[in-house]
Amino acid sequence: MDAKKGLLRSKNFMSGVFVLTLSTVIVKIIGVLYKIPMLRLIGSEGMGYFNSAYEIYTLFCVISTAGLPVAMSVMISSSQAQGKNRTAKIFSVGITLFLSLGIVCFAIIAGLAKPFSEFLKSDNAYLSILFISPTVLFVCIGSAYRGYFQGKGQMLPTAISQVIEALGKLVLGIIFATVALKRGYGTETVAAFAILGLTLGMAVSMLYLVFWKILNDRKKSEFAESDDTKKSTVLKELMVTAIPVTLASAIISITKLIDMTMILRRLQAVGYDSVAANEIYGSYTTLALPLFSLAPALVTAVALPLVPAISAAAAKGDGEEQFKVMNSSLKLTCLLATPISLGLCVFSKEILSLLFAGEYEAIEVAYPLLSILGLSVLLSCLITVTNAVLQAYKKAHLPIVSMICGAGFKIVLAYFLIGNPGINIYGAPISTFFCNLTITLMNFYYIGKYAPMMPSLYRVFAKPLIYSAVAVGGAYAFMRYFESKLDLGIWTTVAAIMLAAIIYFAIVYFKKELKKDML
Repeated sequence: MDAKKGLLRSKNFMSGVFVLTLSTVIVKIIGVLYKIPMLRLIGSEGMGYFNSAYEIYTLFCVISTAGLPVAMSVMISSSQAQGKNRTAKIFSVGITLFLSLGIVCFAIIAGLAKPFSEFLKSDNAYLSILFISPTVLFVCIGSAYRGYFQGKGQMLPTAISQVIEALGKLVLGIIFATVALKRGYGTETVAAFAILGLTLGMAVSMLYLVFWKILNDRKKSEFAESDDTKKSTVLKELMVTAIPVTLASAIISITKLIDMTMILRRLQAVGYDSVAANEIYGSYTTLALPLFSLAPALVTAVALPLVPAISAAAAKGDGEEQFKVMNSSLKLTCLLATPISLGLCVFSKEILSLLFAGEYEAIEVAYPLLSILGLSVLLSCLITVTNAVLQAYKKAHLPIVSMICGAGFKIVLAYFLIGNPGINIYGAPISTFFCNLTITLMNFYYIGKYAPMMPSLYRVFAKPLIYSAVAVGGAYAFMRYFESKLDLGIWTTVAAIMLAAIIYFAIVYFKKELKKDML
């Protein structure tokens, strides 16, 4: 019976990964589709107001929702595995806490919209900040429901709600911005109407999650409590798990802010004027960094179902099941991220030329930086997954330690490398690599210390690396050969990338690295 339950949990984990990966891809595509017409509608000025409001919203979202959904999913999955029916009590405490946080954050943003816009030196962003303020409330409520469903191993509601949110932002944002333009409103008002699309999209996403739970509760009642745990105890347990995760997310945000600020200042310190420094900075952040961040976003789909899956197995003392889930997640991460990492290293110039045709100067600056960043893609993905493993073992404070060490190393290294005239901007991706390497190694050390069994890192890493080297190397040789024979422009690059993908997946398939349950 236990074997059947273990198999079911493994299947739930892998199906959750598939569902979230698919939704992440859809959301990323919608995000690209959103930027093109919105830039045409409200222009660079309007996007400036939009982004100013979005930065305020993101900051408060990190503070209010970064850790609590993870904490809820860990507690719910653990209590169910132990046969304790605390799900309703955990959800009741969680939703109350989320609602309170949401109301407070909503009131702060709405009440301080004017001072925020003045602080950002963007007075005309006031209306956009005001319109985005309710979004934090909707995000908080929606996050409580997502944490609930993830704890029960149900990833479909989260996936669908993410797509609804993205579609709402795309469709409603464009409609409202178009209506505002036709009525002759100014740019700052049109931008605020575009923000309103995001707000309403989030509201619809939240309502979908509420209705999904109502329908679920009708099918199967789970509100008969079987333990007498006090709500104050549940609240304390939630906060103990949530605060470290929130701090870890805050460290990432602060490190990025310091890193970006340092680039501009250190470049000017080695002789670049402010215009040249901003051009280099813009090429790095607009062309290289977005491509670097794509793979880690996809691997988040592996990390989310991983937390409740390992938590449930750990609560039951099932060491074998913990090993299976952890091994599958690490293997899947390496199979997904290694070819992307190596591909960005080798094809950086070709990929940027394909996506940003005509931006020759920016591409020349960005492609060597992207090649170096490519080395960090796999490490960045592993950080996401190993953080989730440690959170599942209720050791959420340990990723904070590793991230502080990695961030401190990065800041010091970036300061000296970027300030070296012979290295300058290349110090940014180099310091990112050593930062991610430090965090990854420390996380693996902690996992080896607290997990009952540790997967073979050689088996996890070696095969994807060999397969990726064969696929990317073969595709690169193909591209160089045809470039010398025929002048097909971007089609040579497209063919080479497709060939790399075909070779890689053919090798993985024939080597039987992906089992049926993983597919």
